[in-house]
Amino acid sequence: MKRVRARAPGRVNLIGEHTDYNDGFVLPVSIALQVLVDGVERDDRVLVLRSAKIEGERRFNLDALEPGPRGDWSDYVRGIAYDLQRADIQLRGAELDVSGDLPIGSGLSSSAAFEIGCAMSLLALASTGMDPLELARTAQRSDNAHTGARCGIMDQLACTSGRRANALLLDTRSLAIEHVPLPREAAIVACNTMVRHENAAGAYNERRAECERAAELLARRFRHAASLREATSAELEDARSALGDVLYGRARHVVSENARVLEYVAALTMGDLEVAGALMLASHASLRDDFDVSCAELDLMVELAMGCDGVYGARMTGGGFGGCAIALVARDHAEAFHRRIARDYHAATGVVPEIYPIESADGAEVRLL
Repeated sequence: MKRVRARAPGRVNLIGEHTDYNDGFVLPVSIALQVLVDGVERDDRVLVLRSAKIEGERRFNLDALEPGPRGDWSDYVRGIAYDLQRADIQLRGAELDVSGDLPIGSGLSSSAAFEIGCAMSLLALASTGMDPLELARTAQRSDNAHTGARCGIMDQLACTSGRRANALLLDTRSLAIEHVPLPREAAIVACNTMVRHENAAGAYNERRAECERAAELLARRFRHAASLREATSAELEDARSALGDVLYGRARHVVSENARVLEYVAALTMGDLEVAGALMLASHASLRDDFDVSCAELDLMVELAMGCDGVYGARMTGGGFGGCAIALVARDHAEAFHRRIARDYHAATGVVPEIYPIESADGAEVRLL
């Protein structure tokens, strides 16, 4: 009986938030916090799914899968199984047991890691595979169709294509990837606010729709492709009254964030961590004020982080409305930062945060047991 284990990393996004579904630039890092999926083949066509973090199990007949979201955590696996079979991959019945140390709902891409890990286990049990880019694209399409999340491709590609000690500069229009070495003298620390706002998924889809509407209006006015990647700051100012305050703010965030990603990469390359930190702060302000996806707890975490010694910059990471902020910290201050940020956030909120010193990791992999 064939047994496999897939390892799928989470990610932090250093900069480039809500740009991936706008054909923009992102700079994620695959991290050592991970999802593990142990798969065992079955003799029938039933897919059994269990999670160490969620009670109960889910069962599906691979010959009777239906598309569309059901609002259940298993939608990610049901959806990817449906789409893999539509791609003429002959899946086998399997039992998938999911574990790992990647926290759910923290803004560290647990859903993409869960989906990719399950997909790789299913593929390995079927004695086949898929290249990292195609797997990421399949998982993104599955998310859009089966979970109701209109996400971009950043999380999935960071999961499949990351490289230890590097960030991944991704052009989401061309899907070109460049690995950017991380500075050895700085540490990345993720600070979990422990907040999950119930409206996050709906608000995420709303932001995407607003970006699409802004891009459409700009394309009509300036005759370029209907993507905010094509827009310039000058065009936004010229069209400000036509866009209105909300769409103008959404578009301004995307346009300015794309520029910040490239400036951040240049700063890392030059070893200028002060500039990199300032760009992180500017990104957070833009996400808070123009894109309206921060929350009081994330703003507080960033403020507290900047009051600590050795911190170059901080920002929210992920879709927003809760989850994690990240800080870029001088390595020799990282341990003291960990203690102080936990103490100060607890003192201010009464909530004990989880603090994760981030270790980079390679992309997802699967092996026979």
